[in-house]
Amino acid sequence: MADCIEKYQIFDLELSGTKSGNPFTEITVTAKFSNHAQSIETKGFYKGNGIYGIRFMPQEEGSWSYQVHSNDPSLNGVTGTFLCTPPQPGNHGRVCLKKDVSPKEEAHFYETEEDFHFCYEDGTRFQPFGTTCYAWINQVEEVQERTLRTLAKAPFNKIRMCIFPKFYTYNTTDPERYVFPGNPRDGFDFTRFDPIFFENLEKRIRELDALGIEADIILLHPYDRWGFSKMTREQDIFYLTYVVRRLCHFKNVWWSLANEYDLLPHKTVEDWEAYARVIMGNDPYGHLRSIHNCIPLYDHNRSWITHVSVQRVDVYKTAEMVTDWRSQYRKPVIVDEAGYEGNIDFGWGNLTGQELTRRFWEGCMRGGYVSHGETYIDRSETIWWSHGGELHGDSVARIGFLKEILGELPEEIEPLRLTAKNHEENWDSVCLHKEDEYYLYYYGFSRPLYRNYTLPDKKKYKLELIDTWNMTIRELPEVYEGKIRIKMGARQYMAVRMKEISGPLEI
Repeated sequence: MADCIEKYQIFDLELSGTKSGNPFTEITVTAKFSNHAQSIETKGFYKGNGIYGIRFMPQEEGSWSYQVHSNDPSLNGVTGTFLCTPPQPGNHGRVCLKKDVSPKEEAHFYETEEDFHFCYEDGTRFQPFGTTCYAWINQVEEVQERTLRTLAKAPFNKIRMCIFPKFYTYNTTDPERYVFPGNPRDGFDFTRFDPIFFENLEKRIRELDALGIEADIILLHPYDRWGFSKMTREQDIFYLTYVVRRLCHFKNVWWSLANEYDLLPHKTVEDWEAYARVIMGNDPYGHLRSIHNCIPLYDHNRSWITHVSVQRVDVYKTAEMVTDWRSQYRKPVIVDEAGYEGNIDFGWGNLTGQELTRRFWEGCMRGGYVSHGETYIDRSETIWWSHGGELHGDSVARIGFLKEILGELPEEIEPLRLTAKNHEENWDSVCLHKEDEYYLYYYGFSRPLYRNYTLPDKKKYKLELIDTWNMTIRELPEVYEGKIRIKMGARQYMAVRMKEISGPLEI
């Protein structure tokens, strides 16, 4: 009887082959997977101890067959079959660009709101609420386990994480294992990989998937004292090829080419473009791809970049830039570093919980997304932003509250565009709306005693006042139409939600 693999999960085949020489560089292995309609080739990898891996993530149900090709005679010609079964509840496949999953009936060459959002492979909405935990897989096992327990209770569905360890202020400890065999004293063998390191990495990616969390994997970064940031172009390509061939079959993987690419000055734009081609050439599924800046933004108009991943570009302006970035790049925008709630000495890492929450609301109301980070130096022996462990800040619960509210948004929601007719009332606020049916206004650090609104003609609405910091929603008893004034209480961080009434009110 053929093996059964759930749709979007991994068919994982292990084969025994040669151990002699350096199988990481000398042995090639590929497999062609076929069903009644298509054939897909995946590239295998060496796992160590004479074991080779062949993986495949089926995206169609039914019977599949495969045949292995290799320059190792013991692997070449292996065949087999398996059955792809329907996905279980909660298994929605990869996260993709919404426009690629649910395209308009006719091709369009103008901007639509679908250009700026994500959904799962099966069409289910995905709104990224990320966090940053750079080096959590490089910590001791107990910290890794604590991190997962914390994530299980947190609202985050995406985590930014490195493969290489991080050397930076508050991060100076050598990890137990590395991507490559070796150690800082004796050096590293850049022609081989440490199988135990990758087994743990894969274990953690699977555990994140079980929690419904996307692994936004940062492939290269500059915070290094081991030599990984200064590998040659050939060494980078060798590393990227192996990583992508091994990890691309996990449905919850995203590729971030670099964290702060511009702090790697010895790598040129031509290098990054070549690395993007390596990733795309070894990932048959087309996982999401980005590159992240410190100061100058990369050219996110490049066709290989699926979405904009940015860091704040000003001491004060952060999520406010989402409107401009959407217009400039016509892609989903994630402010992956809007600053961190915490109390370290760096300005980027001592925001209040209120300010980080405000930045989340501001970015999301402009049609983008924002990632969380936390840098408290005095709450435990670990700092979440790099080590993981526990969360201590005030913003997490409020981000969860925002996630619930945005999860209730109707489809086809979009930022309100200013016109000559509505400019006077709306120039100083941000708003999401669906035509005249639904409005969600946000006022951030402003604290109006009241706001005036001119509602669409011949429409009636129910209104709610949302206190985004105290996490309360108060429905107002009246039915509203025409020109109205709503008492706001001179409080900061307030939002107003309006829903059109159609038909008689329910009592």
